Amino acid sequence: MPESVLDQFDLALLDLVQRNNLTPARALAERVGLSESAVLRRLRRLRREKIIAADVSIVRPAAIGLPLTIIALASLERETAQALDAFVRRIRVRPEVRQCWYVTGESDWVLVLQVESMASYEAFTREIFFADSNVKSFKTLVVMREVIGVAPLLARKERSRR
Repeated sequence: MPESVLDQFDLALLDLVQRNNLTPARALAERVGLSESAVLRRLRRLRREKIIAADVSIVRPAAIGLPLTIIALASLERETAQALDAFVRRIRVRPEVRQCWYVTGESDWVLVLQVESMASYEAFTREIFFADSNVKSFKTLVVMREVIGVAPLLARKERSRR
């Protein structure tokens, strides 16, 4: 848990760096109404306290040959600690899995995958779902278009510059 309480300046900075973490401190300072040195101090504290968990680059999957986004909902037969850990170990090493959550509801797991084709996804299902006797069922959702996410946010940002 963070040691400090987030104020309006922290929240404004977090909003801006989530959109583009390469924004210069000078520009951040202008947008939030603080000095550049105050912005840098706050960003260091937010990173030190793990409020900013990581600074990453988000790559468009299609640009690296992974144009297909799949959301898979999986359910297990048994949810013992050992069964959950075994499933986690199997999916953690799979490069197709970009995000994964253990959830409540009809499904136990929600996985977001980036693959090059349906054939690639079929191979994944055979190796991860069908080969695991503890996987009771899975459902597949194929993403047709990203409506809210990184690409739409970037496009909206570009339109607002014009």
